[in-house]
Amino acid sequence: MDIRIATSADRAAVTDLWDAAQLTRPWNPPLDDYDRALAGASSTVLVGFEDGELVATAMVGDDGHRGWIYYVAVPAARRRRGLGAEIVGAAEDWLRERGCPKVELMVRDDNPEVTDFYEALGYVPDAVQVLGRRL
Repeated sequence: MDIRIATSADRAAVTDLWDAAQLTRPWNPPLDDYDRALAGASSTVLVGFEDGELVATAMVGDDGHRGWIYYVAVPAARRRRGLGAEIVGAAEDWLRERGCPKVELMVRDDNPEVTDFYEALGYVPDAVQVLGRRL
């Protein structure tokens, strides 16, 4: 898989994949997330291609204290082939290059299969509760 930083030309394909992977929510427009990630100095979207086809994404950012990974997506027909692990590794490398000491991610409670995926990569649950508020 060829992994690179996403560009504005990738916008539709990336957000379509996020929708297909059921990562989006109506109250959180993925196009806005994509645009903010590419515009930010401490964030980006990584994309992976095989033979010209988008096969993996990860949005990654560094908040100054720790790194975060969001929107890890692989088309359903391409899962269980190592592409998810590879794009997560690329996101971790992106954070390491910036001196980030820790990476975190959030998995919705209704998605235990994804929790198993991340645990197989060495991620462990932290004893924290995520609180949120829409601005």
